[in-house]
Amino acid sequence: MPKMKTNRSAAKRFKFTKNGKIKRASSYARHKLSGKSPKRKRNLGGTTVMHESDMGRVIKLLPYGGK
Repeated sequence: MPKMKTNRSAAKRFKFTKNGKIKRASSYARHKLSGKSPKRKRNLGGTTVMHESDMGRVIKLLPYGGK
């Protein structure tokens, strides 16, 4: 059976943790930043764990990423 292809755009956006969860960047941090507080902008700069209901779609795009 041939190898499955990894979706390269998803591979650049998402990373797997050791426990099999998926890390993603925060949204709402690209433009219109003048209306957001410094604390909110600072927290948007980091990464967060993806919700479990969305993980199935990403796992299909990254067949060799997780456990």
